[in-house]
Amino acid sequence: MTAETPSIPQTPQEAAEQITETFKNAAKDFDVMKLDANVPESVRALAENTVNQARDAYERGKDALEESIDALERSFDAAGQGATAYNRKLIDIAQRNLNSCFDLAKSMAGAKNVAEIVELQSAFIRSQFDVFAGQAGEIRALTTKIAADTSEPIKEQVTRSFEGMRKS
Repeated sequence: MTAETPSIPQTPQEAAEQITETFKNAAKDFDVMKLDANVPESVRALAENTVNQARDAYERGKDALEESIDALERSFDAAGQGATAYNRKLIDIAQRNLNSCFDLAKSMAGAKNVAEIVELQSAFIRSQFDVFAGQAGEIRALTTKIAADTSEPIKEQVTRSFEGMRKS
């Protein structure tokens, strides 16, 4: 390396020439320090081993991600099917309730006096408490099933993941 102290350029032309000269000197210095050194076999083996381990870790991570995505897709499918079943159940219940109201109306229309109307309405109200309790049970059972069906793919995936980690 040359140890010349550059003078302060007075013009832009001198500054450009000084920069060019400095660059040429640096290029020569780097050319002298060519990196022809051999890499020891142990370093090469270590690098190869590291690359292989990184590749294996990537593959395991990729596989785990794909399995997780599959579990989420199955969970979303179950949730969609559950929402459809829930909506159908609500429509069925509403239809049954509407039909029973029409049946009450027909019965009341055929009543012969006010006392019979009051008796029909009282009997209907008493029976509706049991009907509503049964319908609430149907909805509770369905929502429990939907929750279980929706969470099952994720629970299975988590269990498989933990088992895989224990084996590793």
